[in-house]
Amino acid sequence: MGGVGSVMRLGVAALPRDRSFRCLPARDERWEAPPPPRAGAMLGGGARASKPSFVSYISPEEIHIKEPIEKEVNPHLLPGELLLCEASTVCKYVQEDGSNRGTYGKLVCTNFKISFLDDDSSSDDNEPLFKNKIVGENDITLQCVDQIYGVYDEKKKLLTGQLRKYPETLIIYCKDLRVFNFCLRYTKEEEVKRIVSGIVHHSQTPKLLKRLFLFSYASAAPNNTDGKNQTVMFETLEDWRDELERTKGNVKYKAVTTNEGYRVSEKLPLYFVVPICISEESILKYEGRGIPIWCWSCHNGAALLKMSSFPKEQDDSTSQMQKAFLDGIYKTISKPPYELLKMDDLSSSLPSLQDIQTAYTRFKQLFLIDNSTDFWATDVKWFSLLESTNWLEIIRRVLKKAIEVVECLEIQHTNVLLIEENATDLCCVISSLVQVMMDSYSRTKSGFQSLIQKEWVIGGHSFLDRCNHLHKSEKEEAPVFLLLLNCVWQLVQQYPPAFEFTETYLTVLSDSLYVPIFSTFFFNSQHQRDTNKSGESLKTQSGPFRFLTVWDWSVQFDPKALAFLNNPLYAEKPKPDRSQRKTARFKHQRQLSLPLTQAKPSTKRGFFREETDHLIKNILGKRIGKFINSSDEPPNSLREFYDSWHSKPVDYHGLLLPRIDGPEIKVWAQRYLRWIPEAQLHGGGTIATAAKILDLMEEVQSLQVKMDEEHSQAVSGDVHSVPLLRNSPRLSSLFPFALLQRQSVKPALPTSTWKDLEDEDDLVKRDDEFVDLSGDML
Repeated sequence: MGGVGSVMRLGVAALPRDRSFRCLPARDERWEAPPPPRAGAMLGGGARASKPSFVSYISPEEIHIKEPIEKEVNPHLLPGELLLCEASTVCKYVQEDGSNRGTYGKLVCTNFKISFLDDDSSSDDNEPLFKNKIVGENDITLQCVDQIYGVYDEKKKLLTGQLRKYPETLIIYCKDLRVFNFCLRYTKEEEVKRIVSGIVHHSQTPKLLKRLFLFSYASAAPNNTDGKNQTVMFETLEDWRDELERTKGNVKYKAVTTNEGYRVSEKLPLYFVVPICISEESILKYEGRGIPIWCWSCHNGAALLKMSSFPKEQDDSTSQMQKAFLDGIYKTISKPPYELLKMDDLSSSLPSLQDIQTAYTRFKQLFLIDNSTDFWATDVKWFSLLESTNWLEIIRRVLKKAIEVVECLEIQHTNVLLIEENATDLCCVISSLVQVMMDSYSRTKSGFQSLIQKEWVIGGHSFLDRCNHLHKSEKEEAPVFLLLLNCVWQLVQQYPPAFEFTETYLTVLSDSLYVPIFSTFFFNSQHQRDTNKSGESLKTQSGPFRFLTVWDWSVQFDPKALAFLNNPLYAEKPKPDRSQRKTARFKHQRQLSLPLTQAKPSTKRGFFREETDHLIKNILGKRIGKFINSSDEPPNSLREFYDSWHSKPVDYHGLLLPRIDGPEIKVWAQRYLRWIPEAQLHGGGTIATAAKILDLMEEVQSLQVKMDEEHSQAVSGDVHSVPLLRNSPRLSSLFPFALLQRQSVKPALPTSTWKDLEDEDDLVKRDDEFVDLSGDML
């Protein structure tokens, strides 16, 4: 017991100095240290042992004491960032194997983020290759906090509002799927109250728009961006006219200034494009509702349009007037047989925003893993759990709808009018996907960013409400923009050479939704952004705010990290020899997609089954069956179009159609699995493919150097743009967001789990046919 006594003499006060320890789970019995020996005991007397005076929750053999900290670690604060509260002696659990190992540090809350600081926070020894300069590994922006739970006597409780009792453990679930566990058992009671109350208040309670850190940063940060952004912002009339000229749409459509000063509608942008035959009086009549707004023109002259509908519940006289107005609009833009028009009410043909939110809420729960035990428990029923969320099915239906629109534009040469209540949600998704599929410019990085600006930011998507940045109403929350990124990712992983950007670019773009130093994703409309630009109420700001745009990636990443956003295999110019051979189709990753059933599916099911049968009413309830095929089965032309395209070689600068049958729709592994060590593939995943590609590129470069030294200078910059990537033993499929982590061993399933599975014999047999539990990722 001499060793035990020497350890225990350190006492609780010594524990904060320890940066590497293992804490016993709360459900284990307390280990009580023996009391210090009394004089009688040392003399060999039979004195009665006194009651223990010290209780330890850590077994002595598990404590490893490091050198005392010589300097206090302070948070790195951005311009305008204020420290609100902090707590010392906080343990951050590393829940990768269920052993509750962790490290001590300081937990702080600012008006921008929640941050955990330890010894490594100020060390550059383990500097990652892919580092975000704004949000660190242990930082959580207040807008990225999803839910906060407290653990009371082994029971989890959701924390909201005022707290009467403070938890021993704080669990923070993030919108980017990270999970943080903070043990507050050894923190001073007053500090626990301040830090828990502060975090819950500043991340979960409703707030005013100008209380967002976006405004504090804009008023304090210097405006020193490089200004090299090539993204078209669509904030000027010239931007719209240039886009019309680029797409050859200026023959039939015009950019209008009717909404200058927002005299038509606050929901519409300052400038937009309408058919030439639409008069200014028509635009002004119903605040822009019922007016076809131009999105994009196809090479054959067919155009994609969108329109916000009228309210459904109105009196008869108003409805008749609006009906007559719409009939006049339709006659001006639909002139058979020269100008054909198909109208598609997306509220009838696609899932509702509530359905999308419900599906995503279920889906993300599969990846909010607390520990290895939870991971392996869900792995047994992975396919059934994944299918029950309905998230992949929604992605499939959205892609199918986009293919239908593409077929109308490309084959039938028919204008397509997308209709939605405000034309700012599903209209944005479908119009963006159609342009990505049909316009190779939208598959470049600057082109894709310009597309997001045009259809989403300037187009009036309610980012503030849909992301619930102000925590005012969960009813308005829906991951519409994430749905688009998931759909685009399906195309990126199916046709990598067609895109100038990588899946890592899409992942960091999704993360940027929750970084409130950029204005891009923090307003509901251009009007709201413009009216809140004024900084007159702030003493430190004499003029309007200078908001940053997320498209300036140098704010978040240095040049080495930016290299991970660019695709080294992007086919900049069509290769004649590529058209001679069919593109290889890679086998799907079973663990990331739903398997096909054993029986061959009927030709009437799957992709070509029509989920919504009754798309025969327009925005006022008037039947428009003459414009829309309302049969249960889609027309044969769509099937022929889909099969015909996939039977030909892929032109990476031409039309792209996604494969959406069965397991072709996959889980976006990098975004959803990057924080789960158990899901990593050692030396595998997309990073292994990238490493092989770089090997080949280096060999090609060496040959080019011999052939042409001058040309080799231009090529070498791309080849070495990803430093230390090749042959690195620390890489896994978690890269670049995490380095290689310790291999997680699958535990034996508890008896209760097997007992549950006995009642689901068929499920176990079916799952086991597709999953190798001992070796697969999931």
